[in-house]
Amino acid sequence: MVKKVVIVGGVAGGASTAARLRRLEEFAEIIILERGPHVSFANCGLPYYIGRIIEKQDSLVLQTPADFLNKFNIDVRVNNEAISIDRKNKEVHVKNLRDGEEYKLPYDTLVLSPGAEPIRPNFEGIESVPVFTLRNIPDTMKIEEFISNTNPTSAVVIGGGYIGLEMAENLSIRGIRVTIVELLDQVIPTFDKEMAQFINNEITLNRIKLVLSDGVKSFSVNSVDCNGKYCVQTQSGKNIDADLIILSIGVRPESHLAKEAGLELNERGFIVVNTSMQTSDEDIYAVGDVIQITNFITHELTTAPLAGPANRQGRIAADNIAGRDVKYKGVLGTAVLQVFNQTAAQTGLTEKQLVKTDIKFEKIYIHPKNHAGYYPEAFPIHIKLLYELETGKILGAQAFGGKGAEKRIDVISTVIYFGGTVYDLQDLELSYAPPFGSARDAVNMAGFVASNVHMGDLKIWHWHDADKISEENSTIIDVRSPEEFEQGTIPRAINIPIALLRSRLNEIPKDKPVYFCCMVGFTAYLACKILQAYGYDARNLTGGYQTYELAYLPTGEHVGELKPFDPQRH
Repeated sequence: MVKKVVIVGGVAGGASTAARLRRLEEFAEIIILERGPHVSFANCGLPYYIGRIIEKQDSLVLQTPADFLNKFNIDVRVNNEAISIDRKNKEVHVKNLRDGEEYKLPYDTLVLSPGAEPIRPNFEGIESVPVFTLRNIPDTMKIEEFISNTNPTSAVVIGGGYIGLEMAENLSIRGIRVTIVELLDQVIPTFDKEMAQFINNEITLNRIKLVLSDGVKSFSVNSVDCNGKYCVQTQSGKNIDADLIILSIGVRPESHLAKEAGLELNERGFIVVNTSMQTSDEDIYAVGDVIQITNFITHELTTAPLAGPANRQGRIAADNIAGRDVKYKGVLGTAVLQVFNQTAAQTGLTEKQLVKTDIKFEKIYIHPKNHAGYYPEAFPIHIKLLYELETGKILGAQAFGGKGAEKRIDVISTVIYFGGTVYDLQDLELSYAPPFGSARDAVNMAGFVASNVHMGDLKIWHWHDADKISEENSTIIDVRSPEEFEQGTIPRAINIPIALLRSRLNEIPKDKPVYFCCMVGFTAYLACKILQAYGYDARNLTGGYQTYELAYLPTGEHVGELKPFDPQRH
């Protein structure tokens, strides 16, 4: 008997399910229902069309209904919306949005991939101002049309997550003055705060204004407080003028079909599935942003609106529909973001997540160059590595910096997947040539430092420990040059340059801990080894003064020289 499979929703999850299933089941009848006009498009590329980095709309369309029919013999019905599911009779009630006709579509197996929709709170005045959200190509075209027709000079992006920052950057590339308003005290809330400070700094350097720890209260038109423009009023009383407003404060699952059909949902409305991607109805599968999944490391329930996991889930659903026994092992949350000329990437657990578990962990920070320092355009990659205190097993990492930051995170993600430790990082054999890396790659360096700490060869202290260090019971020494020391240092630190350390040992009390610091941690590491040889209790500030300085940098200020704004710099 020919199996009939109906898939609700395309893009990453639904389209990958259909294509994989066809490769496994040549004679299955496969139908995709897509409410919108496009079944497979590059939703992650939408902000870059606004910035005109992607120049043609056609570039955003990955597969058309004709492509699916010709290549895969799959019936794709765009502008056809699934209205309801009759589980008893195994039928989907469908509405053709072109002519309003409704019909019933029987299925043997149903796959739900409706995704998630942007959250749009009912703020006061929201209907009277030009507010846009970004989910699909029609949304993108509305924003592009508005910019082309009105030539806005200012914009407010509400929400500092991945989409919010991508939109802010691409609007600024168009020459629009941008303000980001974020309710939390940092952008990219999936990063630890001190690592997000590197992102804050880059945003500020590129003349985007950040308003953190402040939410939206209301919107108004022709406000005196905003020079007659549209106005965003924040909860703290700020008035921010805007010709254009982008709402990017998160998404919620489009799970109403599943709810009305009586499928099991969690308390947040995500569809509950097993490791085979089956819902509480064994003949209905679900994939993508709409489902609840597990964390790969902790096995706790979570969600992950990411294209990579959605594609993988679609493949697994297709395998199981075809009779194979394939299990989804969970999500690491590996992600990357371009921030102007820099890259932010992460994988695994953050410190914010770890403190909520029973896992005992340690962390180290390093700032190696992205490739050989003598080769032109070598820039730092700021890396935070988290690992289990007892075993050295890697738990997560975050990186920000020059080209190749995401490569290092991908390597660390792979090591986490296979249960690796900090010792595995130092032993990895990674490709090297001066334009791409160093003989001791940044990943190896993270392993070296973490292994030294884990073996007990080096004691460390952290940027947030400075206020806790007792002046009476300890000594803080900055081992940089006097010129560097004068530009900024840790409170209460004294300056003894590394070259003079051995000759000035008599100035350092031996009966209390010595806390060393330098710019990035290497020189202080050398100082620790010297004093350890003389019987001192010496400790190194991991990540050095650079991590400390950024962690305490006030919002809106920046480190380094302000770069000129250039919409064409890309």
